[in-house]
Amino acid sequence: MFEIGINLTSNQFDKDRAEVVERAREAGLSGMLITGTSLEESREAQQLAAQYADFCWSTAGVHPHQASSWNREVEHALRALAAEPKVVAIGECGLDFNRNFSTPAEQEVAFEAQLALAAELGLPVFLHCRDAHSRFVQLLEPWLPRLAGAVVHCFTGSREELEHYLTLGLSIGITGWVCDERRGLELREMLPLIPVEKLLLETDAPYLLPRDMLNKPKNRRNEPSFLPHIVKQVALWRGKEEEAEWLAKVTDDNARRLFKI
Repeated sequence: MFEIGINLTSNQFDKDRAEVVERAREAGLSGMLITGTSLEESREAQQLAAQYADFCWSTAGVHPHQASSWNREVEHALRALAAEPKVVAIGECGLDFNRNFSTPAEQEVAFEAQLALAAELGLPVFLHCRDAHSRFVQLLEPWLPRLAGAVVHCFTGSREELEHYLTLGLSIGITGWVCDERRGLELREMLPLIPVEKLLLETDAPYLLPRDMLNKPKNRRNEPSFLPHIVKQVALWRGKEEEAEWLAKVTDDNARRLFKI
């Protein structure tokens, strides 16, 4: 099984990063994609991917929360970073109108620039959208014919949004959000709607610890070794509990195909 979204640069992993990677291996993961959310963290993600060259890859991008940092120098630096062999996608990029740490206008500039960069470099995009669906799709759709692929990471939207993304041919990233009996029930019911060839799985660690796990860690920190739990639960809620092992393999293949690994 392949983890498409691990924030391994987070300071929550500073004391045991190597052990986190080793536990992921021991849990049966075949690989992990380390998320870049700013220029600095994208550089750190690439360095970590190079350090664990047989197991990790990375993205390079600027998250909408960091969009106010976008400028020509950042763009040039990301272009150079994306040429590194372990960088396999542009992102995390997109729009987040929920918290607006950067203004909507700043987010749109950074998002469009990263879509252009991905098209130029022939790389897929690792996408973020929260409370911005209409504008997000409006900006994204013209670029889709020129993009190598796209995944809406950590999807938590509505059925209408899901169906729109699938119509556009986007892949869908599912996290432990679906394991949350308070917030994840709607998403849980939508799982059978996602064609298996468009399904990708992730933890988004250290965030979104699955609430239905037994023996949860005392520090409440999520980590990629918990991905098998998410795979098992997604198989269950897709109505095919007995096919968790098959689902792990199929979603692994999906990730490797999208990111050309």
